[in-house]
Amino acid sequence: MAFEFTPDRWERFQEILSHYPPERKQAAMLPTLHLAQEQNGYISPEVMEYVAQLLDVSPAQVLDVVTFYPMFFQEPVGKYIVRVCHTLPCALCGCRKIIEHLTEKLGIGMEETTPDGKFTLLGVECLAACNQGPVMMVNEELYGNLTPEKVDEILDGLE
Repeated sequence: MAFEFTPDRWERFQEILSHYPPERKQAAMLPTLHLAQEQNGYISPEVMEYVAQLLDVSPAQVLDVVTFYPMFFQEPVGKYIVRVCHTLPCALCGCRKIIEHLTEKLGIGMEETTPDGKFTLLGVECLAACNQGPVMMVNEELYGNLTPEKVDEILDGLE
């Protein structure tokens, strides 16, 4: 089945487009892709073709954007995306212990999704919270000063 926006997302897409001149609607690529990923869970080839049609660009141009930005997924991901910072400030604060704890607790490695589709575990370069290291983000929520116990509390509290 071909992808298309639901009626409410179509309205949101139209609102997004209203912020750009008609001859530059390709400039709406990022918010349109976010909207599509919000609906579909990831950016499939069908989604890329749909977005390309909407914005009058080639599917290759959409693919270029999707592969450039790490916030877009080309495969299904879990309901909860757990991003753990592994750059130097967080490494100095013990992120390795947090990553080891997460992989053991979830039973998956980095860049993997649990078999039940609940969690995807990702390593990221920076979450811009160096003063709270080690840090992780679950979907859009940032958590800092992590310990294995705090990680358990956070994950166990998710529905």
